[in-house]
Amino acid sequence: TTDVLFLLADDALTTLFGRPRPTGREDPSATVDEGQLSSFEKAESARLMRVNHAGEVCAQALYRSQALTARSTTLKKRMIQAAREENDHLLWCENRIKELGAKKSLLNPLWYGGSFAIGAVAGLIGDRWNLGFLVETERQVERHLEGHLDLLPAQDSRSRAIVKQMKEDEGNHATSALQAGAAPLPQPIKELMRMASRIMTKSS
Repeated sequence: TTDVLFLLADDALTTLFGRPRPTGREDPSATVDEGQLSSFEKAESARLMRVNHAGEVCAQALYRSQALTARSTTLKKRMIQAAREENDHLLWCENRIKELGAKKSLLNPLWYGGSFAIGAVAGLIGDRWNLGFLVETERQVERHLEGHLDLLPAQDSRSRAIVKQMKEDEGNHATSALQAGAAPLPQPIKELMRMASRIMTKSS
């Protein structure tokens, strides 16, 4: 148990203050030319990518705590693999924020702690509900990213390439969880999740 705690602490510190550990996938913006952005457009893109980065910080905490509390070994592995793939998103967003001359949200430690607690509760309730929580989280993130594609400056091709790939990955995670036997969440829980997401988005 001590080893597990050390690993969890290492994951948290790396997510919040270190460099994310990517899977090796190429950054989708790597081969995309930088568009001509005004100062206002850069600031708008940075604001949106900072929100996306904060969301990926939450995803790391959720998946790690859901893996910790999952009962099935298969589900634990599924959650850990999803966290690794989300680490790519974390790194891509962080790099893009730096390119735009901006900084990450100062509230990321708060988002991490809160998300870890929520994920742990979902895992303790049972594996089917754990998967159901994953599905709803990914569906909401998918819709959120779709909205960002509408809001990002049209000429910011690099940010748009990142968000498009993230959206595709989130959809795949949700589909995979459904196929694994996820239980549908009650509507009030879904609404609470949307409310929490709106608070995080505005604060970030």
